[in-house]
Amino acid sequence: MESPVNKNIIHIDKISVYRKKILVLSQLSLEIEGGEFVYLLGKTGSGKTSLLKTLYAELPVEEGYARIADFELTKITTKQIPFLRRILGIVFQDFQLLTDRSVNENLEFIMRATGWRNTERMEERSLEVLTMVGIPTKGFKMPHELSGGEQQRVCIARSLLNNPPILLADEPTGNLDPDTSRDILKLLHLINQSGTTVLLATHNHYLIDEFPGRMVFLDRGRVVKGAERE
Repeated sequence: MESPVNKNIIHIDKISVYRKKILVLSQLSLEIEGGEFVYLLGKTGSGKTSLLKTLYAELPVEEGYARIADFELTKITTKQIPFLRRILGIVFQDFQLLTDRSVNENLEFIMRATGWRNTERMEERSLEVLTMVGIPTKGFKMPHELSGGEQQRVCIARSLLNNPPILLADEPTGNLDPDTSRDILKLLHLINQSGTTVLLATHNHYLIDEFPGRMVFLDRGRVVKGAERE
């Protein structure tokens, strides 16, 4: 299938996705331009996490067409998946930090896994991304020594290590109090203003008026509103 000619960094056309033979996304279509900030909204179980997992190739696309940047998800091979994930920043609700390693060691682990070799440059980059997220002095802390908001900032710092053009965030404020959630949303919008495309899945609507973006609504694995830009 030929890739459509357009300026969208994410192009999805009528995909159906299964998890353990259960249909989780049904005939879903969505287009996102580079530099957009998009909220993926819907109740728990509406398909938000499944869509993000599809975009970083944890769930395969078996029907339809899907492209993210220059990667066609309908054709992607196992060898290509690490290269896809290098252009993606991924932020999880449950942080997924290595609990037996310091913040700096968590960041170093990701850099080594994605091909970094220069120790001095890795140390510099760790400080750069921790400074970007507002915790430049926390590199030597262990995850359990940080607050929930600080741990999420580490996760965002980790997602920025390779200067990804796209950031996928799955309920990044789900375990945080309202004030901390506001700080995290503000940070993600600042990252977006630098040119990074942000796709943020959430079921919380209360901060959207303060931090606006395009809203895409999912229900039962389908986009029900917001697939097309106004």
